[in-house]
Amino acid sequence: MAKYKLKFAQSVKKDLRKIPNNDVSKILNLINSLLDDPYPNNVKKLSHNNKFRIRFRNYRILYKILNNELIIYVLKISHRKDVYK
Repeated sequence: MAKYKLKFAQSVKKDLRKIPNNDVSKILNLINSLLDDPYPNNVKKLSHNNKFRIRFRNYRILYKILNNELIIYVLKISHRKDVYK
């Protein structure tokens, strides 16, 4: 399987500032693991085009997979109560 590349939305940097540092490093490790397998067992496909959600504790990571370009585009990282707003 070909290796995917990561891209982040501009807002993700702002999202990460709101999360405690020890959780940020674990979230980034989880995102990096998507490079090897963008469809892990605990991922949920959202009703939108090629958008997915993965959970980490009380946080949700929303991302989109661009298969033709081999890119995982992280859209948003937020607390579960705020992520879909």
